[in-house]
Amino acid sequence: MITTLHIKNIGIIEDLSIDLNKGLNVLTGETGAGKTLIIDSLNIIAGGRFSKDMIRKGEKNSFVELCLYEPNHEQAIEGNIIVSREINVNGKNMCKINGRMVTVNELKVFMSEFIEIHGQQDNQKLLNKQSHLDYVDGFSNERLLSLKRSYSSIYCEYRAIEKELKENYGDDKEKERKLDLLKYQLTEIKEADLKEEEEKELEEKRNKIMNAEKIYQNLKEAYKLIEDNNIDSLSSSIRALEKIEKLDEKYQKAASSLKNMYYEIQEISRDISSYCDEIYFDEEERNYIEERLDLIFTLKRKYGNNIKEILEYGEEIEEEIEHIENLEEYNNQLKENLKQKESQMNEIATAMHNLRVKSGKILSDKVNCILQELEMKNAKISIKVQMIDEFKDNGKDDIEFFIKTNLGEDEKSLIKIASGGEMSRIMLAIKSVLAETDNIDVMVFDEIDTGISGKAANSVADLLSNMGEHQVLCISHLPNIAAAADHNYFISKKAEDGRTKTNVKYLSEKEVIKEIARISSGEVNEISIKYASELRNKMAS
Repeated sequence: MITTLHIKNIGIIEDLSIDLNKGLNVLTGETGAGKTLIIDSLNIIAGGRFSKDMIRKGEKNSFVELCLYEPNHEQAIEGNIIVSREINVNGKNMCKINGRMVTVNELKVFMSEFIEIHGQQDNQKLLNKQSHLDYVDGFSNERLLSLKRSYSSIYCEYRAIEKELKENYGDDKEKERKLDLLKYQLTEIKEADLKEEEEKELEEKRNKIMNAEKIYQNLKEAYKLIEDNNIDSLSSSIRALEKIEKLDEKYQKAASSLKNMYYEIQEISRDISSYCDEIYFDEEERNYIEERLDLIFTLKRKYGNNIKEILEYGEEIEEEIEHIENLEEYNNQLKENLKQKESQMNEIATAMHNLRVKSGKILSDKVNCILQELEMKNAKISIKVQMIDEFKDNGKDDIEFFIKTNLGEDEKSLIKIASGGEMSRIMLAIKSVLAETDNIDVMVFDEIDTGISGKAANSVADLLSNMGEHQVLCISHLPNIAAAADHNYFISKKAEDGRTKTNVKYLSEKEVIKEIARISSGEVNEISIKYASELRNKMAS
């Protein structure tokens, strides 16, 4: 159980410590004093979500700490477990169990062993069919839990095989679709008959064809200028120097150099002439080059950034096609294994279904008995457990709560018809039945009395005060629940130094009577005090 709860810098709570006790602990007080913030703090220390807006204005962090008295727990030190959680404005969390750092998820898992919080919003769980299954399973015996563990283990293997088959194209339709696509891609690449340097060569050819006239004119002009001037001039110069080359060695060298230039220019002239002969414009060839380049561009857009990558991709898909076509034998083994898992799961799921049907009947009967006590005398809950064809992670059952609230009416889905007050009483009835079988030490109820009054309020109070060995924390506005409490706390707020802060006070018996009087009539006077005393005595008897 929780022995001490310490809260710092959450909302209007500046620094608050509450010593809690066994039995029914009821928190009452004025609206807006911070009662719900105390429940929020319990939710935070239990690993729940936290908004930075909850940090007290002007502070850098919030801190929640509690002491659990769990003498038989392996982590208890002298019977106590200290749990804390600090949250900074930058979002950083620091969670500790007995001083050891843990993650928020580890904190959540650990605290789920000890505390269960039911807030006003939790009535919405009754509108979720998954919760209906959880309630039935939570009420069931160890045999169902054992079956669920076995089923879950096989189900994980089953899903792993399904995943592998999918990745191995074990599904025949998927495999054929993939093969068709790969074969189409391979055919497209092979029929293109690409060469690695082809694109560069085609670009060069296209450039020549597109500039053929310009190239030809300039080559022709260069050739003409060489022929018309340089060749003849060099020839005449060479003949002149030959006449005097024997007179001086330097004349001979000059003549030799000119001869070399003459031969080079002649060679260049012949080359330019041959270049001119190569120039042509072929419309058909140009169209072929354009089509080929378009094809290469299309393939690059699909399969790679260049021809080399396209060809490599072609090799990869060719290998993949071969791989897929050779998977049939292995996939057949997987499919056979899948059938075995399905057979095993069907057997376990059927056993689970039968247990859930029995548990659902017992749970609904017990809940209906409590609903009678909670002044829903004509209401009747029934739990429908239907086996479906689909394998789910929890079996093959679809479970839903149905209710008939008045005589002569047909039963309808609980999700569709229950009112807010009815939801609160139904949830309390379910929680009280589940409390008989669960191992949760601390039950927390935030305004479970919503929409409840009259005789039903007495029944709710009796139910809360008789929850076995559980420590129950309850925020309430009902005098009946306050009168049934084993321990009463008054939550108030006051302004100090321009700030509002929350205070908590453990009430003496005399103060309890006054608080019951205040809740019941809005004021404390002789008449309300007398009523409060009578109610207190009645609820205690």
